[in-house]
Amino acid sequence: MTFASGPGAEGDAGGARTGGPTAVPLPVRVLTEEDLYLFNEGTHRRLAAKLGGHLLPPGQAAPSGPPGATFAVWAPNASRVAVIGDFNEWDAERSPLSPRGSSGVWEGSVPGARPGDVYKFAITTPGGALLEKADPFATLAELPPRTGSVLWDLAYDWDDGSWMAERARVAGTGGPISIYEVHLGSWRRDPHDPHRLLGYRELAPLLVDHVARTGFTHVELLPVMEHPFYGSWGYQSTGFFAPTRRYGTPQDLMALVDQLHQAGIGVILDWVPSHFPSDAFALADFDGTHLYEHADPRLGVQPDWGSLVFNYGRHEVRSFLASSAEHWLSAYHADGLRVDAVASMLYLDYSRAPGEWVPNRHGGNENLEAVQFLTQMNTGIYADHPDVHVIAEESTAWPGVSRPVHDGGLGFGFKWDMGWMHDTLSYLARDPLYRSHHHDELTFRAVYAFTENYVLPLSHDEVVHGKGSLLAKMPGDDWQRRASLRLLYGYQFGQPGKKLLFMGSELGTAREWDHESALDWGLLDDPAHAGIARWIGDLNALYRTNSALHELDTDPAGFEWDQLHDAATSVVSFLRRGSTGSPVLVVCNFTPVPRHNLVVGVPEGGRWRELLNSDATEYGGSGQGNYGGVDAQPVPAHGRPRALTLTAPPLGCLFLECE
Repeated sequence: MTFASGPGAEGDAGGARTGGPTAVPLPVRVLTEEDLYLFNEGTHRRLAAKLGGHLLPPGQAAPSGPPGATFAVWAPNASRVAVIGDFNEWDAERSPLSPRGSSGVWEGSVPGARPGDVYKFAITTPGGALLEKADPFATLAELPPRTGSVLWDLAYDWDDGSWMAERARVAGTGGPISIYEVHLGSWRRDPHDPHRLLGYRELAPLLVDHVARTGFTHVELLPVMEHPFYGSWGYQSTGFFAPTRRYGTPQDLMALVDQLHQAGIGVILDWVPSHFPSDAFALADFDGTHLYEHADPRLGVQPDWGSLVFNYGRHEVRSFLASSAEHWLSAYHADGLRVDAVASMLYLDYSRAPGEWVPNRHGGNENLEAVQFLTQMNTGIYADHPDVHVIAEESTAWPGVSRPVHDGGLGFGFKWDMGWMHDTLSYLARDPLYRSHHHDELTFRAVYAFTENYVLPLSHDEVVHGKGSLLAKMPGDDWQRRASLRLLYGYQFGQPGKKLLFMGSELGTAREWDHESALDWGLLDDPAHAGIARWIGDLNALYRTNSALHELDTDPAGFEWDQLHDAATSVVSFLRRGSTGSPVLVVCNFTPVPRHNLVVGVPEGGRWRELLNSDATEYGGSGQGNYGGVDAQPVPAHGRPRALTLTAPPLGCLFLECE
């Protein structure tokens, strides 16, 4: 039987060989009876070391020569399963696997299989058809468009012990979290060949240097799990245990994470348990039946993306996904997972018209099996890794997304605040002349700001598909647009909630993100754009060092409106507080008109020092401000005993603190 995409792969140690071994009984059972029980029960979270292809230690399977490998795959409805690969000339007759009772698992070992050998599973369906499937648990795959799985050893000598020991100290909701969202393939490219993607190791020192200079606490990588279509940005994953080969090997990705950790920068990975593509080589119709997905298209097909929806009611599927999450946290030392498209998991009628979806057993639209999976997964992750973050991209009003499971929540650590993002960008896209009529778009968030643990995202989703860059959304001339962008970032960093910015935001790029080309790094040669990057760096520095701006992000005691109802001037001001120390006053002027003699109430007397001013000349502003600070006067204002008389710069944001 010939492998459809051909044996071997560029950079693999293996290659097609004549002759070759046959599968033999396992010298040691990889899956114990307990493993099988937990897998079939839906509670196994560490299947990465059990199912799939795994190299054996020297001498375990063969007395001399390459030791070989074990193979195990779940295909409960198959009539026969074999492993095919470089080690047996892709002959489906030579290495059959044996079923493990009624578990649905087939297993065997192949002496002589070597690191780098490419393989697949040859699965005979109940109807007699022969399918060639990539290993769902493979830890490495061929370089797309090739689709074979690769035998690989994940051994790596980590040097991030200090980071791993220390991260628990800042893992709670009170720590500063400022996330730089990155698509590796378009962050930077080879300057001599813009079509060549840089590898994980090539990117590592560049990314460390840039993130350290701009002050972000974490990097979030758009999915690095293997995916056949580069244009999906990784959100159409086929390798739930394998990093994409486009940028290198698993050890190369580990080296990237390691270097970031050594520089004090956390790593969050985007992860997609909501759907998967229908490519024939992967999970779809895996053993000739709808194994990972629902058979009913009203449940099993995602209409927005044409992809397939996981069947969360199937115990083994829950074990598969939970083990994938655990794999990235353990094998790759990830500091968190951002779970994509959670809303599509929670609602049976997500993007479906009446009659196109199936109600749950109570007649409702909630996907009860998905809820069970998410709560079970989050409980397991936080039990084993209390120092990581699991973040939900969830866009609806589902209650308790970031509340503990024992309190009736889904158990996530944080949730993206999509409402803040939509309202704020809608407001800033308006001509300043008309913003006074939409003041509620700025103030409405206070109604719900503490119902969840929020991340305030300005993500990749807002700068693609014709939406334009953040800079391009702003009205006015070039100066006003850049000032509005600095104001947006200042307002974001002042509001309660963790922060996320997509790459390029710090450059003030005018063009929409294009995954086929690198960012416009030349913009930093322009002082106006370099000023935006400097503003981001100074915002991050203040945010990280001043506890009032992050410690009580999820507590109403950490936020208090000062000037709330001044719609006519489009000015808002508010106080941020920590558990100790002086509060920080944030003042935002959303018009290009400077507001002189602006009276703002404050709770404390003395001199209020101007910590940051987005209109400073070093950021590209006009230089209007308060000469470094202003003294509070014993004049009541806005319900407070004292007041400041300030200059609020045009389209400017001020941060002040009482000395």
